[in-house]
Amino acid sequence: MEYTILILALPVLSFLLLALAGMKMSHRLAGTIGTLVLGVVAVLSYLTAYQYFSAPRTADGTYATLIPYHTTWLPFTETLHIDMGILLDPISVMMLVVISTVSLMVHLYSFGYMKGERGFQRYYAYLSLFTFSMLGLVVATNIFQMYVFWELVGVSSYLLIGFYYTKPEAISASKKAFIVTRFADLGFLIGILIYGYYMGTFTFTPDQQMLMQGGMMLPWALGLMFVGGAGKSAMFPLHIWLPDAMEGPTPVSALIHAATMVVAGVYQVARMFPLYMGYAPETIHIVAYVGAFTAFYAAAVACAQSDIKRVLAFSTISQIGFMMVALGVCTSAHPHEGGLGYMASMFHLFTHAMFKALLFLGAGCIIHAVHSNEMSTMGGLRKYMPITHWTFLIACLAISGIPPFSGFFSKDEILTACFAFSPVIGWVMTIIAGMTSFYMFRLYYCIFWGKENKELHAAHTPHESPLTMTLPLMILAAITCVAGFIPFGHFVSSNGTSYDIHLDWSVAGTSIVVALIAIALATWMYLREEQPVADALQRTFPKLHRAAYKRFYMDELWLFVTKKIIFRCVSTPLAWFDRHVIDQFLNFLAWATNALGEEVQPLQNGRIQTYTLWFLGGIVVLTLMLLLV
Repeated sequence: MEYTILILALPVLSFLLLALAGMKMSHRLAGTIGTLVLGVVAVLSYLTAYQYFSAPRTADGTYATLIPYHTTWLPFTETLHIDMGILLDPISVMMLVVISTVSLMVHLYSFGYMKGERGFQRYYAYLSLFTFSMLGLVVATNIFQMYVFWELVGVSSYLLIGFYYTKPEAISASKKAFIVTRFADLGFLIGILIYGYYMGTFTFTPDQQMLMQGGMMLPWALGLMFVGGAGKSAMFPLHIWLPDAMEGPTPVSALIHAATMVVAGVYQVARMFPLYMGYAPETIHIVAYVGAFTAFYAAAVACAQSDIKRVLAFSTISQIGFMMVALGVCTSAHPHEGGLGYMASMFHLFTHAMFKALLFLGAGCIIHAVHSNEMSTMGGLRKYMPITHWTFLIACLAISGIPPFSGFFSKDEILTACFAFSPVIGWVMTIIAGMTSFYMFRLYYCIFWGKENKELHAAHTPHESPLTMTLPLMILAAITCVAGFIPFGHFVSSNGTSYDIHLDWSVAGTSIVVALIAIALATWMYLREEQPVADALQRTFPKLHRAAYKRFYMDELWLFVTKKIIFRCVSTPLAWFDRHVIDQFLNFLAWATNALGEEVQPLQNGRIQTYTLWFLGGIVVLTLMLLLV
């Protein structure tokens, strides 16, 4: 599979071409080049997946781990070196399919959405760079290579979020995303350094002897690495960058917040899963608790948002929490004995990528039609936008866990794993799943039903988007309808062996009932033009509603911590010490050197007699010193 190097080479070549020569191209040509390149990458990814999963398994029933490309970049010792290469195993191959599919849909969709935008060529260059970075991250052969591409993902996301660099909000959002994720990535880097020092390698499979020797430090290293993953995946309290990242173009939101950047943390934990299971089981359970709280917090905030992209942003945070919980409740590497959550997490990552990309791209069509993100400007759009309406409804049913859509199958496996770990966690996640159904159908009814803004629509009649925008919606909707029937356990499992998925109908039935109750409640409150129940609840609990709308004041809390504590108590004293101690000491050295030079300057008069006198005087002084000593 030597051709897999093209999966990385083609996007970076597309980036270089569009970045260097894009301004001399027409919009159509630049978009065509970027889209065709991603089309080829997608075809190569599908071919790789077909060849990999159709190959016979090894003697122990697992798929072989292939490294078709490998080179040593920085050698330190015989065992400790930084390599660059391509690693193919079940989860990396699965991620190649997910990333290439969603990225291709975004490239195609952007033809219509970004038409006529200033910087169109630059936009496609950034998309190619981001796709290259994510593809490089998932096929990394070692943890340091993953970190290199991890930072490239951060840089390219900064460029995409701040694409509208003339808008102050976009500038602020891009800086916020960059700073918060850099803060988290510091923990990732420290964890990598501890891991490399004690394990003697940066590979994902250290020597057994090194694992036994450095076993006490391994949980700390993995915990610090998870901090980096929590930042990328917007886990509480490092989630504050994601809602503001909506200032970027809507297709960017679909790319970053559906299938790529935000699942990097989930992929990192899944990649290190054997080490968690074998040497840090308590650490991975902490991952579950963090994920559960994040899922609940984000779902509660999503119930009160009025901006459709922010609702979807907090929905993404909540669903990433589900994936983290699924990984965290694993108690064994064997699928039947406690490893179901691993498969369920990867399955949900796959299905969520498709229907969440569908939701974001559908939101883009809606924004394109009404020129606003606010739900108050919408209502009754189903009669103007039938394709967007039906595809959006499919995505809402999928994320709510309604059969036979894909989200039902993956979410049911997560809930089954949670109940097997702890009934408390199981019921908590079931309730959060019900909250998901409620806020998603609140969003659906407020957009496509409810009260139509006739004044706004009279001035600008909404209309269906062009084929370049609706075609990706139909493709993703079709995938969402059939993806749940994929025998995912045959391809990806916690120990690599084939695993048959069996629905636990006691769990599945409960989750369906909870979802239907939540949908019925949302229908009762938001279907009609007038919404007296919702308005009454808002009047009854104004402080709670405002707190949820303001994200429970987490942004304000972070500003207080940074400005009042870190800046005032740490940064200001350090700045004073730097200015008055370090700088003044260096200024003193400069003054002393200059003064000494001025004092000895008269001695440099060009007279041999003077030099001889000082030379003899120095000899006399040195002689006396030697005699005295």
